[in-house]
Amino acid sequence: MKWLVLTMVLLAAPALADTPAKVLFSAVDTSSNHRTAPIGSYARGCVAGAVQLPESGPNWQAMRLSRNRHWGTPELVGFIERLGQSAADIGWNGIYVGDMSQPRGGPMNGGHKSHQIGLDVDVWLLPPASLDLSARQRENISSLNVRSADQRTVNSNWTPEHMAVLRAAARDPAVARIFVAGAIKMQMCADARRGDRRWLRKIRPWWGHNTHFHVRLNCPRGARNCENQAAIPRGDGCADAEWWVTDALAPPPPPDPNAPAAVPRPPKPEITLATLPSQCTGVLQSE
Repeated sequence: MKWLVLTMVLLAAPALADTPAKVLFSAVDTSSNHRTAPIGSYARGCVAGAVQLPESGPNWQAMRLSRNRHWGTPELVGFIERLGQSAADIGWNGIYVGDMSQPRGGPMNGGHKSHQIGLDVDVWLLPPASLDLSARQRENISSLNVRSADQRTVNSNWTPEHMAVLRAAARDPAVARIFVAGAIKMQMCADARRGDRRWLRKIRPWWGHNTHFHVRLNCPRGARNCENQAAIPRGDGCADAEWWVTDALAPPPPPDPNAPAAVPRPPKPEITLATLPSQCTGVLQSE
């Protein structure tokens, strides 16, 4: 049914130009018939020939199967396998895997601006009690919040094992950066007192990310149409991260009654197929 809807849209050229790309890419259930290739940037692109993460493995389970967002490059699947094993070595049963990408990448109908080229994955902060969850259980179980109510510190759910799993992910050479809540970054900076701290540079604070961490891989070698994000600033990032638990959480100043009325910002235009890399049209239309 989804493919029928997509075919009707693709055949209507005027409609295609105006249809949000998130509608088109979300309507496809399977990957394209191409050699695997990430195309474009993490927040504006697609993935050709994506592979699907198995629903369960020796050290992981894919969650929220109904979303059909467990697709990516072989490099991303390989990373998940390595991290699952690292988590098992640390003392967890493995990892719960959240969203990766859609079957052909591209913008999603909800939940993410990135995750478009098969190189992003969300890993739950809930240590798995079981790797034998049913499909229904995977839809209903929730992850673990490790941030305090005031968002400035971690709470009692945070453990040394969380730190160890994140450190293992950051030390993986394929990883470009990892997004966590600001409170998590600050706690990791406080706890990493000995030895090599260079891996902390990859741990980047960002809004949310208190129940999962978001791993982003570098573009694989030879992926000519893949665009890496700008390089991470020098240093461990710990001093800069303080902003996320101080100024970022400060209440806004009261409005000035004498100030002119603010002009509302126009909404950002939707991403359409025409504004994605040209190769994404072929990815979308492939059988």
